[in-house]
Amino acid sequence: MAELLLRGADVLVTMDAARRELAGADLRIRDGQIAQIGHDLASDGAEIMDVSGCVVTPGLINTHHHLFQSLTRAVPGGQDALLFGWLQTLYPIWGRMGPEEIHVSAALGLAELALSGCSLSSDHLYLYPNGARLDDSIAAAQELGVRLLATRGSMSIGESAGGLPPDALVEREADILEDCIRVIDAHHDPNPGAMIQVGVAPCSPFSVSRELMRDAAILARDKGVRLHTHLAENDEDIAYSQEQFGCRPGQYAEDLGWTGDDVWHAHCVKLDGAEIDLFARSHTGVAHCPCSNCRLGSGIAPIRAMRDAGVRVGLGVDGSASNDAGHLISEARQAMLLQRVANGADALPAREALEIATRGGAEVLGRLHDLGSLETGKRADIAVWDVTGLGAAGAWDPVAALLLCGPHQVRDLIVEGRKVVSGGTLLTADLQALVARANGLARALAE
Repeated sequence: MAELLLRGADVLVTMDAARRELAGADLRIRDGQIAQIGHDLASDGAEIMDVSGCVVTPGLINTHHHLFQSLTRAVPGGQDALLFGWLQTLYPIWGRMGPEEIHVSAALGLAELALSGCSLSSDHLYLYPNGARLDDSIAAAQELGVRLLATRGSMSIGESAGGLPPDALVEREADILEDCIRVIDAHHDPNPGAMIQVGVAPCSPFSVSRELMRDAAILARDKGVRLHTHLAENDEDIAYSQEQFGCRPGQYAEDLGWTGDDVWHAHCVKLDGAEIDLFARSHTGVAHCPCSNCRLGSGIAPIRAMRDAGVRVGLGVDGSASNDAGHLISEARQAMLLQRVANGADALPAREALEIATRGGAEVLGRLHDLGSLETGKRADIAVWDVTGLGAAGAWDPVAALLLCGPHQVRDLIVEGRKVVSGGTLLTADLQALVARANGLARALAE
């Protein structure tokens, strides 16, 4: 792979331990890694990328998504429902999907993320209708050239057993655990610079048994992979936990082995003070999904309190049926605004929100050793933002402008030293053809 030299960034936002921002800096990429950062670096035969007029940041990191939902945006009947009613509207539609729908929806969602500056996404696929497999989503990420932490989700408690999903969408718990082993053995890469990793992710307290939660945690730790689920998403979620388990979600998680530095929970909108302290002590991570929480009326997660307590927090776009977008820089802006609504105009500065979207996400997903900041020796996942256009026109602070005004799309996205987006164009897929294919499949689901 030829060396690539990014030349003359207006601001290079390192997100290193000192949160340095370097004016007029260069960055050299060699063999997928950041080889050198400095000023007036020698070209030495490297390909030159002119990044003058640009802010350069680490690639953004998405800690929670349901990529399969990209074909079910703005579905009538679910547009104005709370979480449980929204799920009950969508479950039958998702049940008509198959391998093609899972693959195309994943490609569509990952393309949207890439154009919004995201180089690594987690995905939570928890239903497998009509022969679909986690492998279908993984193949899409490999084709697009972006990193994916694919979590093998699951549901095992259907309506007839007191759960929320229809019986047709749940699986036998022995089959779930067996397939977790299969997909980890087939796809998980534990090494630095991994493009594909796999996690274990029973869906939620209202769709799996306590036994599956406990067994999944044991399996994940035996295999050395991460654990993920939904927790404390809204008031309905809290009520279900108290009625069914006699405790709050934090206690439920702790009792079943679902706290620790290898665990992260999505949403956590309704964590109380004791649960926040538990997550801080145990180094348990949180995927904050502000747009989805607004869309479903779930509330405002106490992110300021979490950050102040030392909880690890990253951002998630959540599924495209509940967001209904998958745009990570917009998610960072929404996180910033909601904390200000709840706690005052100084509650979450723009730079801290950007940190959550980069360094914070890397920490939540266990990748801070090789991703999340621009430092020599780390992997070359880099987002380049052109601040010479309309979105940032008149901005005095180009770094804060990324969240306060614009731009809203990257000029360039580099993943593992390879160009995925260049000049605002996705290089690794025919976007027009992908959109047409996705729309055709969505129409078929609607019909």
